[in-house]
Amino acid sequence: MTEQELRALVRETVARHAAQPSRPAIPSAAAFVHLHASHGMFAVPAGADADGPCIIEPAVMCNHCGYCKSYGH
Repeated sequence: MTEQELRALVRETVARHAAQPSRPAIPSAAAFVHLHASHGMFAVPAGADADGPCIIEPAVMCNHCGYCKSYGH
């Protein structure tokens, strides 16, 4: 393939691509979860995940809800 043939092929491809209607990119739900700050998780001190009292409400046992690791959303 010559350089001119390659250039012609690239021009055809670009023209074909440009002729298609453009759509805005819609992020998937999974991407939204990773991007939104309310879904972030904090690093809780070692031992907090073990069977023991809840960090937020020490009078009850930890049920591993994850509330202490997040903003509570």
